[in-house]
Amino acid sequence: MNVTTRPEKLTPKDYASDQEVRWCPGCGDYAIVRAMQSALAEMQAPLEKTVFISGIGCAARFPYYMSTYGFHTIHGRAAAIATGTKIANPELDIWVISGDGDSLSIGGNHLMHVLRRNVDLQYILFNNEIYGLTKGQYSPTSRVGTRSPSTPAGSIDAPVSPTEFAIGCGARFVARGIDSQLKQLPQLFMRAKKHKGASFVEVLQNCIVYADGIYADFTQKSMVEEKQIAVEHGKPLLFGKDRTKGIRLKPGRMEVEVVTVGAGGIEEKDILVHDETNKMMAHLLASMESPEFPVAVGVLYCEPGPTYDEGVYHQLDEAIAAQPKASMNDLLRAGSTWTVE
Repeated sequence: MNVTTRPEKLTPKDYASDQEVRWCPGCGDYAIVRAMQSALAEMQAPLEKTVFISGIGCAARFPYYMSTYGFHTIHGRAAAIATGTKIANPELDIWVISGDGDSLSIGGNHLMHVLRRNVDLQYILFNNEIYGLTKGQYSPTSRVGTRSPSTPAGSIDAPVSPTEFAIGCGARFVARGIDSQLKQLPQLFMRAKKHKGASFVEVLQNCIVYADGIYADFTQKSMVEEKQIAVEHGKPLLFGKDRTKGIRLKPGRMEVEVVTVGAGGIEEKDILVHDETNKMMAHLLASMESPEFPVAVGVLYCEPGPTYDEGVYHQLDEAIAAQPKASMNDLLRAGSTWTVE
């Protein structure tokens, strides 16, 4: 009698390739790849059905460091390649890895379409507000005044907010994480995978060479409680060391403000409760910036809907069902024929 032995449980090391990781020492990308390997191990993701697709940039090296399938594509085109891959084989679990320049400059058009179409994949955008691989030019997310080789007098461009962009494009799952959150980041990746459709996750990532400390005002350990707000569905938007600070709507206006519970007659019932199915609330949370507001991390928006790949195959099934059945012999002899001499 044949005995089937259960395969051993995969560990994070099983998802790591044998390639030398070649990011700058101290780069936030190291933490992100470890978080991904931990998340995949927690989900026991099949190696043979998992694919990482990237564009160009520091983040794009990601597929080399995973022992899954991978495809290092060209600048800005990862979303397009990922769409084709998912349509060709819907059984594959697709992860797109891209940077802020790769995604929002040359790749902005492709990112928009993969989100609005709701292709069933996970899009992870590493945002360090700079072009790292090409030596520190300013990127679409760089802040006004950023001095770089391409903006020596300081950038005058208004920066793009990746999460606001994603929501505006019609993304149905939008989240934000931070590279240093080694406990929270794997959970965020797992939530993204659980969502059916296009999942967009912005990861705020430190570039130790060209933009070191760009997020220090809210990521330093001493600043986390006062300058970050971890949003949870159904929970009030409270933060601070004693969780006495909160976010509420300004009376009579569609704007948010920071208030203190117990001051000026403010009660906890006045604080907004996070509803991740509310797109307007997601916009408000995504737009909050330090130092005026705490930076929102976690799932900002989640509202599942029909996916593009399911729609494509549904159309194919309907077209096949509408055609009369015919034998191969009938098909070969149907219509015009050609004689080749």
